[in-house]
Amino acid sequence: MINVKIGLDGCGFINRYTIKGHANFGAYGEDIVCAAVSILGHTALRSLVDVCNIDESELSYKVDDETGLLDVKIFINPEDFRIKNVQIVMKTFIVGIKSLVETYPKNVTLEYRGGVMNA
Repeated sequence: MINVKIGLDGCGFINRYTIKGHANFGAYGEDIVCAAVSILGHTALRSLVDVCNIDESELSYKVDDETGLLDVKIFINPEDFRIKNVQIVMKTFIVGIKSLVETYPKNVTLEYRGGVMNA
């Protein structure tokens, strides 16, 4: 099973996401659920850099294909003018993950850690 964890700071802003595990929906290399979660996670990471102009020094990430890990932390101040766009990217990522959870509840889970998410 793939577990997606969303981290929230004290202000309710999304500042981290962690994807871990394998969906076991299909054969390795042909698993559409793993592929979907992976592309959502990697697109969100690229969008933080390419769309939101987050410098690579303002985030950290770890990737481990063997364990199915993608862990992304964002280190910008909630008062930074880019926070709105960061939150749009992150909430869009969550929309995609929620869709997968609804369609493949035996293969993907979603949980939140930290504060209460801003609307």
